[in-house]
Amino acid sequence: MRLPLLFLSAASSILLLSSPLNAANFQSWHFNPTRNQLNLTTDEGVQPRAFLINNPTRLVIDLPGTQLRGNTIRKKYSSAVREVRVGKVNDKTTRLVVELAPGYTVSPEKLLVKGDTSSHWIVNFSSIERTSINSNNNSSEEKIPVRFPAASSFAGVVPLGSQIPQLHSQVKSLMSRYSYLDPGIFFMDLETGDYLDINGEKAFPAASTIKLPLLVALFEEVDAGRVKLNETVVMRRDLITGGSGTMRYKRPGTKFGLLETVTKMITISDNTATNMVIDRLGGKARLNQRFRNWGLQNTVIRNLLGDFKGTNTTSPKDLARVGALISNNLLLSSSSRAKVLDIMHRVENKAYLASGFGQNAKFAHKTGTLGIVLGDAGIVTMPNGKRYLAGIMVNRPFRDRRARTFIKQVSRMVYGHMNKPQVSSLPK
Repeated sequence: MRLPLLFLSAASSILLLSSPLNAANFQSWHFNPTRNQLNLTTDEGVQPRAFLINNPTRLVIDLPGTQLRGNTIRKKYSSAVREVRVGKVNDKTTRLVVELAPGYTVSPEKLLVKGDTSSHWIVNFSSIERTSINSNNNSSEEKIPVRFPAASSFAGVVPLGSQIPQLHSQVKSLMSRYSYLDPGIFFMDLETGDYLDINGEKAFPAASTIKLPLLVALFEEVDAGRVKLNETVVMRRDLITGGSGTMRYKRPGTKFGLLETVTKMITISDNTATNMVIDRLGGKARLNQRFRNWGLQNTVIRNLLGDFKGTNTTSPKDLARVGALISNNLLLSSSSRAKVLDIMHRVENKAYLASGFGQNAKFAHKTGTLGIVLGDAGIVTMPNGKRYLAGIMVNRPFRDRRARTFIKQVSRMVYGHMNKPQVSSLPK
């Protein structure tokens, strides 16, 4: 008998912070019970080691070169998993243990492991199996290695290259001059798979960047036939909000075309339009489940717009994942993809990443602005045809305009690097 692995709620996540020098930080773990999928994230690249142990059955995952602040974290469950523990092997290794309840086991071949990047690892439990409790009562303890292959693709669609050392060094040096800012940065060359990843998995207040996955979710529903672009939506009083946009000036009960509504959500970042889209797509919980199904680790809608306290979250790498899924037609039909990119090209705010591009570059993107954070993410197409993913979020002192300057300088560095002739790091 096979039973699903249900050891964490869909929204369950533990953030683990540390700040040692020359070491990766273990940032989070998360389990998706719908997919039976465990996600592990660090802020720098690591190569995990893992093994299964019987009596009782445990999956042990070690993260070498990764440090963890604090004591062991334990969480008990009453399902097929008895306990999950996160702790230290030593000062240089973090360990995560998933312990099954008596009478359950999992075979190594049922554990499918891949690296989304070298800082994001995914373990899929195809199933766990019911066994005789007595079958585990022998005294021997066997360790069975579980292979963690080298990270091979980003978002499952872009063959993974390597960190770009020169660019990494340049941006790190720039960050040292802006020590009062807290940035997360992720860029990826769609041709070579080479990337720049500095705190890319870090969760930030999403601000209006949350509207990018909402746009894709709506067109995914269009492709499924559950939503029509020519339908009308009604602006209810409970959906009207302040902040950016013009729809809030209309009377409650005003009807809008859905295409007009979703376009305003992106191009002028209309908050009321956004709430109408969230409502049309079934609400926050349904959307959050969809985001998890896409593999987004930190993208969560907790409140309707305007979310001026910054409770909704995302990460630069999550936003880049959305861009990768768009660019590779994984989520959308060709027709919907073309419409999505057209809307993203018409974003009016060009003050962030776009300010660092060369002439005639095209940028399909979405910005986000709060007093405490600036963000921008999308797909850059250069005049020479090269494309790359871009994602940046910057926590800042309240309304500090220097964050905008920092983003422009990072963008200029990346654009300059991408504009040079590149040699692919992908295997031949």
